[in-house]
Amino acid sequence: MFDPVEVREILIGAARAGNALTYSQMLNLLGYQFTRPKMRNLCKVLDAIDETGRIAGEPGLAVLVVRQSDGLPGQGWFVTRSHLADTMPGDWPLDWEGPEAKAYVQARQEEAFRYWSAP
Repeated sequence: MFDPVEVREILIGAARAGNALTYSQMLNLLGYQFTRPKMRNLCKVLDAIDETGRIAGEPGLAVLVVRQSDGLPGQGWFVTRSHLADTMPGDWPLDWEGPEAKAYVQARQEEAFRYWSAP
């Protein structure tokens, strides 16, 4: 449904601009209205983009797609990356909500902003 190359390009553009996008904004940029099934499909593409990037030594980009309500990725972002907790930078949060999660996500977003804004 979603072209991973197009999704990645949008995310790199957001990282270069130093912006996170809500799930709704991301879907709108791709030409869709927000629905849960579309969001779930988008999340699968985001996970694949992050895994490819991780292997290439790039910081994650999926962390830039967040809920409008609290500025955090959904629970699935944390769950699908929990097996990498020992290899990911920073202190992996014990919960996927709250101040610990917010600090962790902000640090990962800053890494993406720095990496993609470098000349």
